[in-house]
Amino acid sequence: MSRPMPRPTVAQLTYGSVTVVCSALAMLLLSQASSTPGIAVITFAALGLGLLVALTVPLPQRAPEPVAEPAAKAPEDQIPVQRTVLTPDPATHQTHPSRPAHPVREPAGP
Repeated sequence: MSRPMPRPTVAQLTYGSVTVVCSALAMLLLSQASSTPGIAVITFAALGLGLLVALTVPLPQRAPEPVAEPAAKAPEDQIPVQRTVLTPDPATHQTHPSRPAHPVREPAGP
């Protein structure tokens, strides 16, 4: 099944119409055509040029489609795990040598 043809925008109608009128006047004045076939050729050329301009006017961009949310995780996947430091780095940890190292609790992830 084919999609219906989109309606022209205001910008397309405006630019196309202005192009037809201006190009027809310019070609008639420059060629000084006075015969019916000459005027008909200029008229069709102006209409073709106006159609070309109207079709090349950029169309408004559509809004991006929303991205689906990822599926919710199971509750057992969201339980934080307690982690302990086995050997603290003496350069970064200022622990007292007489006190034993305590387990370090990290905040739960996102």
